[in-house]
Amino acid sequence: MYKYMRIQGRDNSYITKYPKGVFSLCWNLINDKVMTDEDEKLFISIDEWFKENLPEPEPCKNRETVITFFKCESTEHMIKKLEPAIMLLEKYKKPYDVVYTNFVGTIVYEDDWQVAVSVKDGKMV
Repeated sequence: MYKYMRIQGRDNSYITKYPKGVFSLCWNLINDKVMTDEDEKLFISIDEWFKENLPEPEPCKNRETVITFFKCESTEHMIKKLEPAIMLLEKYKKPYDVVYTNFVGTIVYEDDWQVAVSVKDGKMV
């Protein structure tokens, strides 16, 4: 059984040099005017649900070079909430990978549902 999971693309973030997460990927589709208005509204509703129900890690608020992973044992219902966003990635042919691991490097933030991990030059520290 794995401890952590991350949905990530194949394009690197300019901040972390690590593959962008699912939220960044969808926001990029919106910012690039790729999504329809209906799909944009769908994703924004998903993003708002997460903002209301999941704490934003302090290192993310501070724009530190971190990436986040969901904790597998406590986030099954959250992953279901992300399924429509994943379907949007597929609809707009944005490649992504679902990564499961037990090894995430240095955890700089942790709550019941997620961890934030330090990243330097595109690698977990």
